[in-house]
Amino acid sequence: MNAEEFTALAEQHRRELRVHCYRMLGSFDEAEDLVQETFLRAWRGIDGFEGRSTARAWLYKIATNACLDVLAGRSRRVLPHHRTGPSEPRVSFEERHDIPWLQPFPDRLWEPAAPVGDEPDAAVVAGETIELAFLAALQHLPPRQRAALLLRDLLGWPAKQVASQLDTGVAAVNSALQRARATLREQLPARRSEWPRPTERERAVLRKYVDAVERADLAAVAEMLAEDVRTTMPPWPMWLLGRDAVLAALTESWDPASPEYIGRFRMLLIGANHQPAVAGYLRRPGAPDFRPFAISVLRIEGDLVTEADAFHDAGLFPAFGLPEKLPADR
Repeated sequence: MNAEEFTALAEQHRRELRVHCYRMLGSFDEAEDLVQETFLRAWRGIDGFEGRSTARAWLYKIATNACLDVLAGRSRRVLPHHRTGPSEPRVSFEERHDIPWLQPFPDRLWEPAAPVGDEPDAAVVAGETIELAFLAALQHLPPRQRAALLLRDLLGWPAKQVASQLDTGVAAVNSALQRARATLREQLPARRSEWPRPTERERAVLRKYVDAVERADLAAVAEMLAEDVRTTMPPWPMWLLGRDAVLAALTESWDPASPEYIGRFRMLLIGANHQPAVAGYLRRPGAPDFRPFAISVLRIEGDLVTEADAFHDAGLFPAFGLPEKLPADR
């Protein structure tokens, strides 16, 4: 196989391998890097590929092993509420780039997995893809358990094939799956099976929410927040719990007369982690245009926002196909 043929073969599987690496690592940036590492390892070992498995299975094995190498001895990726209790709205914290934060994933780059397996316990993750709650739950699994569960329950591969992928026995795979499924049942939020992809009703709520934020209308935003709403803002380690705490923080940052005033927002509806999501742009006082501020992934239930995770990382915006700025007269 020459280089051109290999590239064509590898590119057929890039998108699904990216999702697989994302699930393993909890990081979009690292998933991109690991796909490239997978292709590099595959090309270097192309002479050892003897066709005993499909090219897809071969690439998945390389990708899984590359992820396991990265995860060896590493702390799990988290969101702020996984680390500590809620913060007071006016307490200031420094950004923490030393903490391995979860990252969002652009829906436009998602590739669906194969159907789940036929074992009854596989229903634990039936219908799951890349929702943040699922990614956070996966992080509680040791890396090899995580790999076994993803290969068996999401890709739908038989236990014998998973054992081959992980260079272990079928009994070891089944044992790992049993422990992994039990952990997921403990970690996934209640009523998880009732959370489908965004509905038109949720999209309508999201549009209403965007309008309120762009107008800096605190009263309108208040009406749309659940009483026990939770908000996070990685890489800042603090998080807020409850409508009153969120509104107290917004009152300071949205008031032009406040020393904490940050400016006005423009927001674009996007797809992230199969949840309602927006890209927020901020025009700071005196600035000529709106610049990337945060990718926010929301949970909407009963017409109210119950969770909002705002990822303050301008480097993620290109992955979502977003412009580098918005004009002030938009």
